[in-house]
Amino acid sequence: MARQLLTPLALFCVLLIALINDSQAGVITVYWGQNGPNGDEGTLAEACATGNYGIVNIAFLSTFGNGQTPQLNLANHCDPASNGCTGLSSDITTCQNQGIKVLLSIGGATNTYSLATLANYLWNNFLGGQSDSRPFGAAVLDGIDFDIEVGTNEHWDELARTLSGFSQEKKIYLTAAPQCPFPDAKLGTALDTGLFDYVWVQFYNNAPCQYDGNADNLKNYWGQWNNIQADQIFLGVPASTEAASSGYIPPDVLNSDVLPFIKGSAKYGGVMLWSRFYDQTYSSAIKPNV
Repeated sequence: MARQLLTPLALFCVLLIALINDSQAGVITVYWGQNGPNGDEGTLAEACATGNYGIVNIAFLSTFGNGQTPQLNLANHCDPASNGCTGLSSDITTCQNQGIKVLLSIGGATNTYSLATLANYLWNNFLGGQSDSRPFGAAVLDGIDFDIEVGTNEHWDELARTLSGFSQEKKIYLTAAPQCPFPDAKLGTALDTGLFDYVWVQFYNNAPCQYDGNADNLKNYWGQWNNIQADQIFLGVPASTEAASSGYIPPDVLNSDVLPFIKGSAKYGGVMLWSRFYDQTYSSAIKPNV
């Protein structure tokens, strides 16, 4: 039987459907760095080798400002004080060679930071600048993640603008991890700049907007977050019941109820997981649907 060729209209429809389906495909972002060798969440390269993540945030640069020397806290993965984290350079490059973006997350849930003139330090020590004391050696990270949970709500917009200015030399991805109550108490003004590429909203440890056996509140707040000026919005969830005090969504519920809803958003980017240590099976269970 002779093969029947598609008409131009039919071919256009097939290509359009494929484009729409591809546009709704998201990625999984994960935080790595807070459960070192005695933890044990494994190496950065091992995290990337799972094939489950499109973005990895190295957590955290947790001390800075108020005259303090900026300090990494990588929870026994390496000792920044003795220049012992330069070995991560090869892991970072390995991940990037797989098409995975690797960012540095600043802040965290401690209270040892406040804003000083950080932009030049971050550029010279972790991004495309130059310094004799780069903590991760020659590796050049893809951007900076703002995980600001304590302290001031001022001047983060200025930091975002200054970091964004460096993108004239090399693209710097700016990301943020606000709490789900809208607007975020710490990062609201920074997010208003419209400079952030990805925003992964923490829909956990926040009773008003998290999953609690019912996803209605989460869906309502998801709609609010999709009105901000950002390229893509991610759903932030704990990767196990132990990863957060509340807000855990079983993978089957995420796949059958939550993801079909949030993927209807034009700004849908994917799912953020806290964290690599707790992600024993979660990312594998949701990846085909993300």
